[in-house]
Amino acid sequence: MTDSDAVEAADAPATEPTAAGDAAESTETEESGAAGRPSKVQRLEHEGDIAADYLEELLDIADLDGDLDMDVEGDRASVQIGGADLSLLVGRNGEVLEALQELTRLAVYRETGERSRLMLDVGGHRAQQRTRLVALAEKSIAEVKESGEALSLEPMSAFERKVVHDVVAAAGLTSESEGAEPKRHVVILPA
Repeated sequence: MTDSDAVEAADAPATEPTAAGDAAESTETEESGAAGRPSKVQRLEHEGDIAADYLEELLDIADLDGDLDMDVEGDRASVQIGGADLSLLVGRNGEVLEALQELTRLAVYRETGERSRLMLDVGGHRAQQRTRLVALAEKSIAEVKESGEALSLEPMSAFERKVVHDVVAAAGLTSESEGAEPKRHVVILPA
C-alpha cells in the first residue's frame, strides 16, 4: 500500500465503506500486525533512516561529500552512498565497505534492539560486483552442466557467496559454501 493509498483510505467516510476501502483496511491490518505493530516494510524503512543518520554523521566527521539513497529491497533495508570520490569508503576489495556495513548494522541494532540485515553500497561498488558475480556464476553453471562435475570457486565474502548461491538456485542447481573464513568458497554441484 502506498502512502497515497493510506491517505485516501483514511479520508474515506466511515459511513460509506467501499470494497476498496475494506480491502485497504484489511491490508493495513495484515501489514501492521497485531496491536498496531509496524509492518515489516515500515520496520525496514526505519532501519534505513537510522542507518542514513549514522552514515551522515560519519561522512561529516570524515569531511566527505556523499548523497544517501534509502530503499527496501526484498527483505532488507538498503542504503547507497553516491558522490564524487568515495573510494576511501570502499577500500581494497571492498574491505572498508564490509566494515562500514557492519558498523552501520550495529548502529541500527543499538537503536532497535533487533539484528539488521541492512545492505550498504558505496559508489555503486556492490552493484558492479553483483554484475561481475552473476556473469561468473552463469559461466560456472554452464561448466558444471557440461562436465557433470562439481566446481569450486575462489574464496569470496558472504555478500559474494550469496549472489552466486542465488544465481545457482535460479538455474535449478544446488551449491554449498565450504571452508572457513577468509577462504570460504562456493561449490556448485551438478544436478
